[in-house]
Amino acid sequence: MARPRVGVAVLTMGTRPAELGALLDSVARQDEPPARVVVVGNGTGSLPELPEGVTGVELPENRGVTGGRNVAIDTLRSFGDVDVLVDLDDDGLLVDTDVFRRLVDLYETEPELGVVSFRIADETGETQRRHIPRLGAKDPMRGGEVTTFLGGGHGLSMPMLDRIGGWPEDFFFAHEETDLAWRALDAGWRIKYAPELLLQHPKTSPARHDVYYRMTARNRVWLAKRNLPAALVPLYLAVWVLLTVARTRSARGLRAWFAGFAEGLKAPAGPRRPMRWSTVLRMTRLGRPPII
Repeated sequence: MARPRVGVAVLTMGTRPAELGALLDSVARQDEPPARVVVVGNGTGSLPELPEGVTGVELPENRGVTGGRNVAIDTLRSFGDVDVLVDLDDDGLLVDTDVFRRLVDLYETEPELGVVSFRIADETGETQRRHIPRLGAKDPMRGGEVTTFLGGGHGLSMPMLDRIGGWPEDFFFAHEETDLAWRALDAGWRIKYAPELLLQHPKTSPARHDVYYRMTARNRVWLAKRNLPAALVPLYLAVWVLLTVARTRSARGLRAWFAGFAEGLKAPAGPRRPMRWSTVLRMTRLGRPPII
């Protein structure tokens, strides 16, 4: 069987040209080079000059994380020579030169592998708690099978995407990884957290703007409406209302969150394909039942 070929997708809004250049340099230094590299300008107007061999795609408007990454999927698929798609944030950096080789080793030996989640750490080597894809986990170096993955750096099987579809376009951003992960699990694919695959990324807080709270709440409702068995939808949403009230210290943030929650209840969520109860059981055995 031929060794899987990697295609790299980077989404940018054109606001980090220096970081983008450094990331592409780190991609070029990999000891197993990718077959393709695509940079999607998400409403940037024009992309900066890209290295030779890198394909640029300029979108006239910002289509969000989901829309931009779907364009990247379609672009890489059109070449016909990519088996594993690697999404990287434009302000990330591949510190090690063997990331793609080790990633391909995983896909080569585990054909049922759908998603591989990288470890994300800042310049000091610290991994934020929210970047460990397990409930209650404290050790970022503990790898293994999980139920979700990190958006900043990951590998996706192209055969898996061909089967389950791409990112949920209307989400724009927030919880798009969970939506894709649940669909992958329900189709029988595995998700693996591989901490040996490092993406260096600046430490940030996602809760900087009201739009974060609104989109997080709206998409949380859509996630449930699209993917959960009917009996679990109210339970899942009730759990997240309680958790959000308990965790959120900003009254303004809470108002924005509940506005987004109401929007999610009223607005259509897209096609509904509830997961099987066997998938619910599988996720529960992996430590994260789909009610939290």
